Amino acid sequence: MAVDTLLVTNARLVLVDRVIERGWVAAVDGRVAEIGEGNAPERGEDAGGDIVMPGLVELHTDHIEAHYVPRPKVYWDPVAAVVAYDGQIATSGITTVLDSLRVWREEIVEGVDGDAEKLATAIAAARDADLLRAEHFLHLRCEIPMPSVVAEARELIGRSDVRLASLMDHTPGQRQFRDPEKLRDYYRGKNGGMSDADLDRLFARRLELQQQCGAENHRALVDLARAHATPLASHDDTTLDHVTEAIADGVAIAEFPTTVEAAEALHAAGIRVLMGAPNLVRGASHSGNVSSRDLAAAGLLDILSSDYVPASLLHGALLLHWRHGLPLPAAVRTVTATPAASAGLADRGGLSPGRRADLLRVRADGDLPVIEAVWRQGRRIV
Repeated sequence: MAVDTLLVTNARLVLVDRVIERGWVAAVDGRVAEIGEGNAPERGEDAGGDIVMPGLVELHTDHIEAHYVPRPKVYWDPVAAVVAYDGQIATSGITTVLDSLRVWREEIVEGVDGDAEKLATAIAAARDADLLRAEHFLHLRCEIPMPSVVAEARELIGRSDVRLASLMDHTPGQRQFRDPEKLRDYYRGKNGGMSDADLDRLFARRLELQQQCGAENHRALVDLARAHATPLASHDDTTLDHVTEAIADGVAIAEFPTTVEAAEALHAAGIRVLMGAPNLVRGASHSGNVSSRDLAAAGLLDILSSDYVPASLLHGALLLHWRHGLPLPAAVRTVTATPAASAGLADRGGLSPGRRADLLRVRADGDLPVIEAVWRQGRRIV
C-alpha cells in the first residue's frame, strides 16, 4: 500500500509554545511524523522562510447562509452553496470549521426561514461526495425566545457532526443590542426597506416572545445539550447576572461578551472567551460593544472567530502578534489549539508528532498575511 508523505522545509515553524526560526516538518499518512530544526534530512517543499503553522480551527461562522441566500428571496442550490462556501473557507486557511446554522423560524422577518436542517443535509451530501476541502462540523445557533427553537434543535442535536450549541437572545434592549437603535440600524442595513413602523412591530413581538417562551426554552435547550453531551456556548454576556447564568448552564465558551466586566468574570470562571476577528481587524465592534483589542490587551481573549468574514481569522490572529505584542505562539493558539480543544478535537490544532498534518504556509506583506499553501491531513487543498 502506498504511503502518503509530505515534507516542508526552510520554514518558520509556529509550535504550540515556541517558534523554530528555521526548521522542517514531515508528515506521513496525514499525521505529523517529525519536526526538526535547521536543514531537513532530504529535499522537500521549500517554504522560503515563510511561516508554517497549524491549519485554522473556526468555531462560529454563519457565512454559509450568505451563499445559500445571496439576495433576499434568492435561494441557491444548497449543495452548490456549501461547495462555494467551503472554497472560501479553505482559501482563508481554515481546515476545520463549525458551520453555524440558525435553528429557529421568525415569520415576522423576511428570510429567517429555519433552513438549518436543509443546510445540514447539504453539508453531509457534499462531504459524502468528497466535494469539500475543509472538514466541516455543525454549530447550532439557538435563539432562545423563538417558539420553534427547541423542536428544531431536537431534530438536529443527535447528529454525530454537531459539536457546539449556542444559547442566544437578541431581544431588543439587552446583551448585544442594549441600545435598541443599534438593532434598528442593523435591520435597516440588512433588510433595506424595513420602516420604523415595521421595526416597532418586530421589537414588540420579540419582547412578547421572550416573556412567553424565554425561560422555558432556555431550560429545555440546556437539558437537551446535556442529554447529548453537546458543549454549550453563551452569547453576548453583558452583566454579572449573565455570567452567573452561564456558569449555572455549564457553558464551555462565551461568545462575544459585550463588556470588560463580563469578560473578566467569565475568564475567572474558566469559561473560554471567544471574540470576533472582524472586530479586532477593524478595531471596533459593529454593535458598539467592547473591542476585541481591549480584551486581548487585558489577557481576556482565548479564541478568535471569523464570524462573518472568513479571511479575518488569520489576519486577526497575526495582528495580535504584529501590532499588539502577543507572542506568536499565543496569538496562533487563539485560532488553532484552543478552539480545537474547546470543540473536543484533540487530534489537531498544533504542530507536534501524532497530530493531524493540517498545515498553513503564510508570508507577510506588511501587516497583511498572504496564504501560499494549505494542507489538510497532509494533502494540499489550496
